[in-house]
Amino acid sequence: MSVNTEDAEETLTQNVGVLIIYFGLASASISLLLLYVFLYLTVKREPNLAREESEQTFLDPSTGKKHVFPSVDDPPTIYMTLVAPAYKEEERLPKMMKETMNYLEERHKRQKGFTYEVIVVNDGSTDHTSKEALKFVSRYGYEKVRVLDFVKNRGKGGAVRMGALSARGERILMLDADGATQIADMENLEKGLDTLVDSHNRPAVAVGSRAHLQGEAVAKRSPFRNFLMYGFHVLVRILCVRGIRDTQCGFKMFTRAAIAPLFQTMHIDRWAFDVELLHIAEKLKIPMVEVAVNWQEIDGSKLVPVFSWLQMGRDILFIRLCYMFGIWSIPVCYQKLKL
Repeated sequence: MSVNTEDAEETLTQNVGVLIIYFGLASASISLLLLYVFLYLTVKREPNLAREESEQTFLDPSTGKKHVFPSVDDPPTIYMTLVAPAYKEEERLPKMMKETMNYLEERHKRQKGFTYEVIVVNDGSTDHTSKEALKFVSRYGYEKVRVLDFVKNRGKGGAVRMGALSARGERILMLDADGATQIADMENLEKGLDTLVDSHNRPAVAVGSRAHLQGEAVAKRSPFRNFLMYGFHVLVRILCVRGIRDTQCGFKMFTRAAIAPLFQTMHIDRWAFDVELLHIAEKLKIPMVEVAVNWQEIDGSKLVPVFSWLQMGRDILFIRLCYMFGIWSIPVCYQKLKL
């Protein structure tokens, strides 16, 4: 009798175990389904590539005439385009532009074939950012400096996207309006691209990196900010980008062939756009190299420490889940790039 009782108890235990497993799988399936429905209904499925009519042109202040921006689909006509997104940067932009233009002009004189343009993207600023940028157009001419004025704020990612899609260069460098990275370090990124490709017709990315400065940064930050920083980097590495240590440095260089596949696929317009760009690059197997740059903290950052980190964490989860569920996808025309 005791044997039968033990057998019955064992069978009951096994059945309960099976039910628990089935319940867990059913709960997970329902949770994933609800998550998919939530993302499908709340996340925009297509990248924001639309432009207002006024955003399709740039001003020549010397004549008052407006000219139409070219397209990145056109053949390149110069060597380098620099794209500087700027939001309420009337104080920091002039210093960065002065240093940048001095470097570019000096290099233009000493290096045959070095031609360039700087596109300042005024991201819907309500201060005098556009006015300050136009001073450099007046000084150097619209062949060297152009200002793209947004009607309303889109976010740093949206600003970089539209600037890059309006570029004339064989290579396109994105840089921050605060001048945190030394402009001469663009030569190191150029050398990095040279190790990956031999033509602007092949996609490649050189990523400026502050990873070598991490120890110094940790020493200066509070324990809470270090916790947020480490948590962010772990999240990025696990969910999105494994081959690059510093995804957030605002100093990155692209070959012309990399611009359309990356920026016309990218959905994130705000702080985490770098992560999605590099995630897309990894999915497309576009070659990338991480290059150490000289960087310093500049007062006046628009990044709000806790809120911005949490917002970026949310966006990283969205990036992973939206591509995993197929809510976001890479256009078929870019899925077989000539690497």
